[in-house]
Amino acid sequence: MSIKYPRLAILLTFCICFSIAGAYGQGIKLMRYDEDYSSLKDSVKNFYNTLKFLPLSGNKKVYFSFGGEIREEYAGKINEDWIKDQGFNHSFLQRYVLYADLNIGEKLRLFAQLNSALENGSKYGPAPVDEDRLAVQNLFAEYRILKDSLNKLAVRIGRQEINYGSGRLISVREGTTVRQYFTGAKLMYASPRFSLDAFVLEVDEVNFGVFDNRPSHQANLWGAYSNLNIRKSGNFDFYYLGIRRDNAEFEEGIAKEVRHTLATRYWKSGGGFIYNLEAAYQFGEFGSGNINAWTMAFELGYTFEKTRFKPSINLRNDYISGDEKAGDGKLQTFNPLYPKGGYFGFNPLIGPSNLIDLHPYLTLSLTDNLGVQADVVFNWRYSTSDGIYRPSGNFNTAGSLSSHRFIGTTYLLSADYRFNNNLSFSCGGQYFKVGDFIKDIVPLWDNSKFFNAQISYKF
Repeated sequence: MSIKYPRLAILLTFCICFSIAGAYGQGIKLMRYDEDYSSLKDSVKNFYNTLKFLPLSGNKKVYFSFGGEIREEYAGKINEDWIKDQGFNHSFLQRYVLYADLNIGEKLRLFAQLNSALENGSKYGPAPVDEDRLAVQNLFAEYRILKDSLNKLAVRIGRQEINYGSGRLISVREGTTVRQYFTGAKLMYASPRFSLDAFVLEVDEVNFGVFDNRPSHQANLWGAYSNLNIRKSGNFDFYYLGIRRDNAEFEEGIAKEVRHTLATRYWKSGGGFIYNLEAAYQFGEFGSGNINAWTMAFELGYTFEKTRFKPSINLRNDYISGDEKAGDGKLQTFNPLYPKGGYFGFNPLIGPSNLIDLHPYLTLSLTDNLGVQADVVFNWRYSTSDGIYRPSGNFNTAGSLSSHRFIGTTYLLSADYRFNNNLSFSCGGQYFKVGDFIKDIVPLWDNSKFFNAQISYKF
């Protein structure tokens, strides 16, 4: 299979060859603009340190930082739509990233990032989350109004990725080849135990070509997200999110959607006992009717840190509302807004709308670099009057042809190996055993299978 845009791949490979020997110890972050390399201003100069901190002024207060990523993935699917004899399908997925971060003194910052996401091999062509050949992923200016040891206040204007909480409602969507971004303005405040972001953003129409994504020219997402850390009592998130979609599709129909979400989250991560409790209520208008939807999510777990392999036993349980009566003009289907893909499996056809799931899983740290995870996910429809939806929240299949709730069971096994701070490898397999609902709506049904292998280098 040929790799598109080989020059970008060659450039990134060149950077890798010169950066491995001098890899800096800071952890690579999910949001690359969160990385801070200012501490390298007095470090020993080598190629990697210069790449991460390139001074442009004598006092070193004006400097560039460069970075990027290469990600290669092979994915195979068998009867992916639960259709008997649908056969084998595969994809070779690639992601190439380059970014530049220009810091001008203590106040001003400019951040730019190019992404190239490519797909080869699928007999159905690329999905929207698989390919965007070349796009400006981030392009923003940030002005730091206040920055001291206790308080930070900044405003960011332009194209930017965002990610909040556990990613259930607002995520950068790291699992897919095409990450999600928005364009607009965000005000950010942070202190040691409290943070608050307020934002107004638009969503582009993402196309497959080169610099061909189209802005919506309207506010599609607005709101505020806060985090409060209480010593010895965990973390609280409180947030409000508003969205607008002009042609939203549900089993109820297609209409303009203006939806408001009020939510809270109580969570603790780290060693020992962990928990993640989240609840959200949604209201608004869908066409001429009203929206009245909700979700509750529970996750509890315990890590035995003093036991060999540090096993972690966990249980997730989600209740996500669905429409009570199709065709009545009212809508009770929960909208997950802009969630991360793969929350219910590696290659899921089921998303967080009209769903009840029970999800036990086990993790093991076989070595300091190697971790494995095994999952089982049981899936039911919340309402038998509504269908099932994709991970993005888009409508998938109507539910009116079946009175059964049980959708099916997902079995998952995955492994992750980290060679160093920059280079990692992961692989996984999924088996979906269909339930009575799928048997009703797919005349010639079969269980589906999926596997993938992915290698990623970030610098």
